[in-house]
Amino acid sequence: MPKILVIEDELSVRENLLELLNAEDFETVSAPNGKIGLDLAASDVPDLILCDLMMPEIDGYGVLTRLRQDPVTATIPFIFLTAKASKSDFRQGMDLGADDYLTKPFTRTELLSAILSRLEKHSNFKKYLSISGTTTTYLPGIEVIEASLRRALQQGNLEEFEVNYQPVVDISSGKIIAAESLLRWQSPELGLVSPAELIPLAESTGLIVPIGEWVLQRVCQQAKIWHEIIFPCVPITVNLSARQFNEPNLIEKIAKFLNDNNLEPHYLQLEVTESMVMQDVNTAIATMKQLQSLGIEIAIDDFGTGNSSLLYLKKLPINILKIDRYFIHDVNNDSEKSAITTALIQMAHNLNLEVVAKGVETESELAFLRENKCYAMQGFLFSRPLPSEEIEQLLLTDKRLSV
Repeated sequence: MPKILVIEDELSVRENLLELLNAEDFETVSAPNGKIGLDLAASDVPDLILCDLMMPEIDGYGVLTRLRQDPVTATIPFIFLTAKASKSDFRQGMDLGADDYLTKPFTRTELLSAILSRLEKHSNFKKYLSISGTTTTYLPGIEVIEASLRRALQQGNLEEFEVNYQPVVDISSGKIIAAESLLRWQSPELGLVSPAELIPLAESTGLIVPIGEWVLQRVCQQAKIWHEIIFPCVPITVNLSARQFNEPNLIEKIAKFLNDNNLEPHYLQLEVTESMVMQDVNTAIATMKQLQSLGIEIAIDDFGTGNSSLLYLKKLPINILKIDRYFIHDVNNDSEKSAITTALIQMAHNLNLEVVAKGVETESELAFLRENKCYAMQGFLFSRPLPSEEIEQLLLTDKRLSV
């Protein structure tokens, strides 16, 4: 049975984790701090490590750094469990070689899913090394994924990638009004690679450009298919990466994808993030205006998580404002999140923007959004991201959110 090392300084949390893991028949060892955790990792060589981020003396980052420097522990799957939810903390953890990053509070299902995914991926990779005769030279988790990703792209194995779609729902009518495209990668060596690992890696290496072009092509093809069999059809949203957004021939490529599929531009929506726009506001505005001139709607994603002034929003040529899931989670019980979300919704109304709340998971969150006249929502409360065939059925049967 797999052995899991839990490194957590808070006794009650550590005991709860051990109880959960033991109930699932995992063998467990535990450490109350990073120093003891490192000693146990070297002596017991567990199959997976769960580690808190904020600990005295040696924090989670320090633990992970030392593990990745030791050939004995370098490839052990490592999952952060932390209350720190900022993107910078997440990125730092993944850059150091973490395999996943779960923010507290998380559910039992989320934890077990992450554990099983990492164990399966690690097992598959060890089998791959054995079959291929590859030497057991240390490769950090992130480098393993990059090597596999480059192989897939160089060999043209694009069938490993899939586009899933999450419905966007009108809160007043309950009707599906759009779908956001989300990339998934099923690697033959690693299993299903988390988007939280794939996207930052692809962005940092530049591999996001060919991947992003493939996604745009696939989405345009799918939108055309739906347009022919479903009436009225819904637009599909594509998230542009920072590298894509700054590509000099972006406009020409998108115009070609639309033309090749004989697709009307209003069936394609493009999402950019606040941080992308703020890197060079004037250039970003010029690019967005060019995209709008094609007839494409622009959404700004994750607004409110960056450092820009809300006054910038008035200057941006956008059609849709998406509120980050951080502000939506437990918004009905958090006065600070409530105030920010209410202000964002009101500001969107004043600027004649459609406003979409992301990551809606509970009825109470939905009730708050409805009370404050948020236009639309997406999240697990209505549907997780689905393969094209499944969302097609939702559209054909006109499945709706309860109103």
